[in-house]
Amino acid sequence: MPRIGFKEAGAALDHRLAPPVGSPILPAMPLSMTKIAYRSGSLDNLRRWVEQGPEALMTTRYLPKRHEEMIGGSLYWIIEHAIVARSEILGFEQRPDARWTIRLAPKLVLVHPRAKRAHQGWRYLEEADAPEDLPEGMLAGEMLPGRLVRELSKLGLA
Repeated sequence: MPRIGFKEAGAALDHRLAPPVGSPILPAMPLSMTKIAYRSGSLDNLRRWVEQGPEALMTTRYLPKRHEEMIGGSLYWIIEHAIVARSEILGFEQRPDARWTIRLAPKLVLVHPRAKRAHQGWRYLEEADAPEDLPEGMLAGEMLPGRLVRELSKLGLA
């Protein structure tokens, strides 16, 4: 019988016990992204745009490299330097002009505001770093303004 070292035995044992990532036992967490809602100007305008039809369609120049991991994840919206809401990512489609459409569910979910620096385009957001959803009955008017969230975050209070 061939002898194997401790490292090899441990690796073999780990391989047998650990289910593969994405298996029904250990499903992979969907990847999300952040995007500035620069055209909306306010949470109310963003809500009207997202919830106006069967899907909200947003365009981007480049397809995210990790796009397959993002289906079922969320696009977290940034307004006034704070993440304030999210929309579920339904899929990606290429347009005739070579740009990409990001298909979003027509529901805006409010989240606990979290300060976020401005950036161009979109950025990946791991599930562990995403803000929690607000309770169902909490109104948008009860949320702190983005600028105040940013200032409180600088002071270590948010």
